[in-house]
Amino acid sequence: MKTILSGMLLLFTLSCITPQHGITEVKTITPTEYKEQHAKDKKAVLVDVRTPAEFKAGHLGKAQNSDFLGGTFQNDIRDWDKDKTYYLYCASGNRSGKAAKLMQEAGFKKVYNIGGYQGLKQAGLPVKE
Repeated sequence: MKTILSGMLLLFTLSCITPQHGITEVKTITPTEYKEQHAKDKKAVLVDVRTPAEFKAGHLGKAQNSDFLGGTFQNDIRDWDKDKTYYLYCASGNRSGKAAKLMQEAGFKKVYNIGGYQGLKQAGLPVKE
């Protein structure tokens, strides 16, 4: 009886932490991995999910701004091509991780969190200030 209860508890615990509905963890990649992957896919989209004020203060070259906190992002993704590859960043990687998860839930397959702006800038990615 104890073995059965232990097994049931294990199954319950695993069901709580296993990704549901085919959604997997958001893939976070390094600036180096981003450079390598982006070089192979010139149609990929780079998205800065910070606020417009943060974006205006400095952003990666060729990035488009879609404010996650202000709600713009949730509206914007409705019109985006789900077959394209998207690279998201913010100030620290937190908002871009949440935004990437939201995109996955909406059916986007190729979404990557590339982290925070300062780290990307320090890694030598081109910026506009």
